[in-house]
Amino acid sequence: MSKLAIDGGFPVRTTMLPYARQCIDDDDRRAVEAVLKSDWLTTGPKVKEFEAAAANYTGAVEGVAVNTGTAALHAAVWAAGIGPGDEVIVPAISFVASSNCVLYVGATPVFADLSPDTLNINPEDVARKITSRTKAIVIVDFTGHPCDHDALRNLADRHGLIVIEDAAHSLGAIYKGRKVGTLQDITTLSFHPVKHVTTGEGGMVLTDDPDIAKRVRSFRHHGIDMDLHAREKTNSWEYDIVDLGFNYRLPDINCALGVSQLTKSDDWLERRQAIAAAYHNAMHELPMLQLPTQRADCLSAWHLYVIRLNLETITASRAQVFEALRAENIGVNVHYIPIPWMSYYARLGYTRGQWPVAEQEYERVLSLPIYPSMTDQDVSDVVAAINKIWINYKK
Repeated sequence: MSKLAIDGGFPVRTTMLPYARQCIDDDDRRAVEAVLKSDWLTTGPKVKEFEAAAANYTGAVEGVAVNTGTAALHAAVWAAGIGPGDEVIVPAISFVASSNCVLYVGATPVFADLSPDTLNINPEDVARKITSRTKAIVIVDFTGHPCDHDALRNLADRHGLIVIEDAAHSLGAIYKGRKVGTLQDITTLSFHPVKHVTTGEGGMVLTDDPDIAKRVRSFRHHGIDMDLHAREKTNSWEYDIVDLGFNYRLPDINCALGVSQLTKSDDWLERRQAIAAAYHNAMHELPMLQLPTQRADCLSAWHLYVIRLNLETITASRAQVFEALRAENIGVNVHYIPIPWMSYYARLGYTRGQWPVAEQEYERVLSLPIYPSMTDQDVSDVVAAINKIWINYKK
């Protein structure tokens, strides 16, 4: 058992354990089937029901469903009035949609470095990056751990900036007693299958501002001023295109799945917390690892469990550890490559070496499997594989 599978030994598991996966049950299937038997497949009653359920769950006043988390970000920056000539500060490490949304509206992403403990955007570096052209800050609750929302909010208020919270990782997370969804001007969610709640693909814009919600509803529907339901109320066939919008609508089929999934969200969050606690209890004394931090005033949603390798304690590189764990059938992953390192961004003029925390920590991060349907045995398998790596690679 101590010989690594990559070197010809027996793997810890016989089948691959993915880093994340969706949880679908019979209630979810029945919810979708009911829509398929109904008169509405899209832009029907389930859309409003899902929007109301998400707003109620988070405490937001308004929820507007769209067809992806990326669409939610695009709609958010557009609704915030961001455009050419504006700068938007974004974290140097996130999924690329967090900064692509700025480019979609013709504005310029300005990358800020990360806080060393949580790997969230660092308010001190954000302050250094603010200029006369800065219009907004896009913040990401990386791995599900809330950002330093008070510090970022204070910065934004002093400089008259809009804050858009990319909460794709953090549905259900709590910051100083408040749920994600109520902390900033606009919050966006993702309902991709690896997220806390899935609609297959899907997203949501949350806000307490009815004008922003109205703009997003128009934006997701080609820029039309009145949807079908509004026209029916006035018994009119007329409508107008008031802005250049997109077809970002989320069908009732997907929304029915989302409504069903939301009812289980708290139980799933508890399971994620239990898995994170089990990992911590089993591995906190392992010299090879730096385990993730949860600040005292926060409750992480644990979308990801990101460890950092203390590479000075082992004879292997991060790539070798990655390959060895995969050979043990532990589906580790890496979240994320710094966005400014991407080829497209390099062509825009971004160069390496400007974000020391993000760039150094990227070189040693690995994401371990974490999702609600993982069994205790699955968790034990991950721990066993990590210990196996340590035994074979320790200096």
